[in-house]
Amino acid sequence: MRFMEIFTSLVLVAFAGYAGAWYFGSIEGNFALLLFFATVVTGAYWLAERFYFLLRRRRAAQAIEDGALQRRAELDRLGIRQVDGDVQEAKARILMQPWWLDWTAGLFPVIATVFFLRSFLFEPFKIPSGSMIPTLQAGDLILVNKFTYGVRLPVIHTRIIEGNPPARGDVMVFRYPPQPSVDYIKRVVGVPGDEVAYFDKRLTVNGQAIETKALPDFLEEDSMRYFKQFEETLGERPHRLLQNPDVPAFVQGASNFAYRENCRYSVEGVVCKVPPGHYFMMGDNRDNSLDSRFWGFVPEGNIVGKAFFVWMNFGNLGRIGAFH
Repeated sequence: MRFMEIFTSLVLVAFAGYAGAWYFGSIEGNFALLLFFATVVTGAYWLAERFYFLLRRRRAAQAIEDGALQRRAELDRLGIRQVDGDVQEAKARILMQPWWLDWTAGLFPVIATVFFLRSFLFEPFKIPSGSMIPTLQAGDLILVNKFTYGVRLPVIHTRIIEGNPPARGDVMVFRYPPQPSVDYIKRVVGVPGDEVAYFDKRLTVNGQAIETKALPDFLEEDSMRYFKQFEETLGERPHRLLQNPDVPAFVQGASNFAYRENCRYSVEGVVCKVPPGHYFMMGDNRDNSLDSRFWGFVPEGNIVGKAFFVWMNFGNLGRIGAFH
């Protein structure tokens, strides 16, 4: 048992060290991988507890009870009725799960449940920036549907069950192509085969101008500035977007991304032909969004899921609810 105490201490220190280094920015963490290993490790302890350690403690407890019964019978034979010692208390101490199993096997059901829900059903995210204003605001805590676009294995991201393909207008979470360990959220503007043009701040898909309607100006509370607001119908449902008339339509600083030859840049904007198996993404805060105009297309393998619900915003409870 002493060995297991030391070994478990080292395992827990390793997990804590990884999490601490990630928190302080010393390493680039991967929560899905951390949760996977936590599930495997605690699962191994749970199996060992169920099929070995618990049975051993029960045998030890039974041996104490058998010994106590034998001792009582011997004392009864000698005519002694007063017996010292609490057998039930001794059994309870032996049957009690030691701390190193309590912190591993005891946590397995919770960790396994979280791992399953997060990997295959719904995953929570926090919106870090204002690139999706007014649809989503910094600080929104959202839920992402992990099975709408197909079920994928965690960590390796391999799709094992087909789902619905992303549609124009969907708000999608994906792994940022230049840095796949980082998750981004944008709106799907172009699907495979589409020709997407954004000239003079007007969106055109396959030669068809996307319908927009002017709305009252939007007050961005962090900067205390008003921006032009429009309603755009991209897909089945309309959504709102912002434009800053002070920002030019020219796309500055586009990187050398994969399939860049599919895009043409000019002073009026950009036009791109979406390659097979890829998607063109844009933020609703059109002049304050680092998106496909700058770093290119999102491969199908980078898809995480479809965002659909704000479950909390601690600064504004009125934000809670579904969005599109």
